[in-house]
Amino acid sequence: MPHMASEIIAFALSVSGWVLVSSTLPTDYWKVSSIDGTVITTATFWSNLWKTCVTDSTGVSNCKDFPSMLALEGYIQACRGLLIAAVSLGFFGSIFALVGMKCTKIGGSDDTKAKLTCFSGLLFILSGICAMTGVSLYAHKITSEFFDPTFLEQKYELGAALFIGWAGSSLTVIGGAILCLSMNDSIKKARVNYSYNGAKSVRSAHTSRQDQNNNRNGQRGTPRNFDKNAYV
Repeated sequence: MPHMASEIIAFALSVSGWVLVSSTLPTDYWKVSSIDGTVITTATFWSNLWKTCVTDSTGVSNCKDFPSMLALEGYIQACRGLLIAAVSLGFFGSIFALVGMKCTKIGGSDDTKAKLTCFSGLLFILSGICAMTGVSLYAHKITSEFFDPTFLEQKYELGAALFIGWAGSSLTVIGGAILCLSMNDSIKKARVNYSYNGAKSVRSAHTSRQDQNNNRNGQRGTPRNFDKNAYV
């Protein structure tokens, strides 16, 4: 029962993290223009992996999609690929976890279900690593430009999507690790304990075999029925 409860908790953590990671892809605020050093702000610039936008003082936003995928900067293309890979790995991990968990009636024997659960944990861990790498790469680009005194263009700060991505990737890695560790409990339960009687020496084995033969011969030579002519 505790083993099943740990699997359910790990699955809930992993799926929750996967949902948070998936929600970062369409989220608008990956980076927001910084107001550090400015007295009057008439517009706010923000962008994500797909478009860049500006919002004026009246609240009207004008957005522009990135014109060409091949013309994008390398870090944006890398972040797109890593986040899409994270979402895909988390999707397959959730399917394998549902099949391999002990609370479900599908998946075959306990040994097979334990292997499927461990495999789903590995997929969740890879998903979390991909998401954390993509989000951290985007954040590194923002912070390096912000603290660069020679960078004279518009500077940005970290958006809400980055913090959601960090939280989701952490939950996914933690849940995947717990699913992988659940296989150790299954192996310990399935292990058979063998009794050890000790190794016999050659002399003792030969003596015991000779005693058995003597007893067998004695039983054969002793008459079962005794009468008056038995000793004549």
